[in-house]
Parts: sequence; structure tokens; C-alpha cells
Amino acid sequence: MLVLGRSQVEALIDMDALIDALAQAMADLSAGRASAPDRIAVLVPEKEGFLAAMPGYAPSTGVLMTKLVSLFPRNAGTLLPTHQAVIVVFDPATGAPSALLDGTAVTAARTGACSALSARLLAREEATVLAVLGTGVQARSHARAMCRVRPIREVRVAGRDPAKAAALATELTSVLDADVQAVPTYSEALDGAHVAAATTHALEPVVHRPWLTPGVHVTSVGYNPAGREIDDATIADALVCVESRHAALAPFPAGSNDLLMPIRHGIITPEHVHAELGELVSGDKPGRTSPDQITLYKSVGVAVQDAVAAALVVTAARMRSVGEEIMLA
Repeated sequence: MLVLGRSQVEALIDMDALIDALAQAMADLSAGRASAPDRIAVLVPEKEGFLAAMPGYAPSTGVLMTKLVSLFPRNAGTLLPTHQAVIVVFDPATGAPSALLDGTAVTAARTGACSALSARLLAREEATVLAVLGTGVQARSHARAMCRVRPIREVRVAGRDPAKAAALATELTSVLDADVQAVPTYSEALDGAHVAAATTHALEPVVHRPWLTPGVHVTSVGYNPAGREIDDATIADALVCVESRHAALAPFPAGSNDLLMPIRHGIITPEHVHAELGELVSGDKPGRTSPDQITLYKSVGVAVQDAVAAALVVTAARMRSVGEEIMLA
């Protein structure tokens, strides 16, 4: 069995290849060619956390896998990530386990990459200003991924802790060909932004409709069992897209409060979800229809994303052959 730790997985992930592979995987999911059943989770209510199992099969990459992922929002601000995971890859021909991967790095990369895919499909071609809301793992992943699909020249970082926002801005300055600045508030980050990446565990929305510039593309990947990132007015006004309608509108903890709450409040109906990413990729549904239209991608994460990322990592590892940094057990 191939065993890959976090640093090895990070070194083997090709973000451009991952974004491209996710496009096919999302199309397969929407067309019913990929298998990604509802995730199941055990709750740890005293910590507001859960442990979930996410099996998936993506025929476009020939990978069968399952991810075990824990989500503990209270880890935010500590040395531990809020999301921690392992992935086991199986041979789709025999069912034999073939690889064990650190899933934390895969989750970080595939989430940012799929948000970048949504920007490729929905953001304006000339988008140059990116707002990053949050200062954690996903903030880093999204800043790097978005710059792969749009000519981003300015990045504004905002978070609850100004010191962490400043530190992330300094870090990103060294790896991005853009002017990266920390700003004091979410509203300042969003003012004039062409793309916005919300990556928080916010209890109250960090994206409010009056703060948004016409034509902005918003991505939201944050999770809080009692909260949400996006306000009702933004959801109501935006062209809303998801990975999977079934997953996004499923009951807690699988679905998204950002959509479920306005549905419960009577602000929108389930039909307000315009399209799945796969339907945009295949052309079955149209994307942006005007330069001033606000578009929004709400992510809850689906297993085929992990499957595609794991397949790329395992293929890259085997192509490089077994070296000192890759252990065969």
C-alpha cells in the first residue's frame, strides 16, 4: 500500500491539473455517472464537531475511495486545523485497498480548486480584485487557486484577528504575483472586489448585500452548525450554483445553512438554486447572463472532489517512482 503524508501530498498536487479534473468530475456527478452517496456523520455536540464518512467513485479518473473527515470549528485559532482527514483509495477492479493519504491536505486543495472552477465558469473574465474573508487553511488555498483562473492583481485579506490577517497577507505576498494587503473589516475587503472567497466559520454572515459590487462572484465554503456566511439578501439576489443540489439542500449536518435558513425563512425556494457546477461545465445550464449579475457558488463538499484529487496525487507519486520520501507499506 502506498502511504503518503501531508507534506508529500502537498508536493504532489498540481493545482492546474486539479481544477481541470474537477470540471469533468462535476459533469460526471451531475450526469449521474459518478457515485457520491450522502455522507454520514457522528456528532460531538459538546465540541460542535462531527466525524463524517464520505465514499465516492469517479469513473472519469477510475478511482474508488473513502474519506474520514472530522470538522471541529473550535480548533480555529489553534495549532490544529478545523478539518482533519484521511483518505483510503481502493482498486476499482478488485476492491483491494491500494493507498492511504493524508486527507487534510487533499481537502484544502480540492476545496480551493473547485471554488476556482466556479470562478472560471462564473466570474467576469477581467476580474482583478479578490477579497479573501478568513485567515485559515482555506483562505490560503483559495487565494492561490483563484489566481490560477483570473488575472488577479489585488488581494484583500480580512479576518476576526487583524494580526492573523496581516500575517497571511505577508505570506501570500511571497507566493502571489499580486498586491496583497490586510484590511480591517470584511466590508472593506468586499468594497469593489470582483471575486470574493468566504472561508470562515462565522456565526453571523460576513457577506452582506450592500457591501457587494455589481458583477461580483462570491464563493462560500465556510461551515458553522449554528450560523452561516452569506446574508439572505445576497442569496436572494444572486445566481446560485452548487456542487450538488441534493447535497447542498440536505438536512444538517450535510447541507448548507446559507441555503437552508433562507428557505426556512421563506426568502427563497429550493428552485432558487440555479445550477450545479457540472451543468455549467456541460452547457446544460447557462452561467452569467450580464456583467452586473451577482453570482454565488455555495460549497458543502462532495466525495468525488476528494476522489479526483486523490487519483492525481497517487498517479503523480507512482510516476515519480518510489523514493526516500514515499513509503510503501
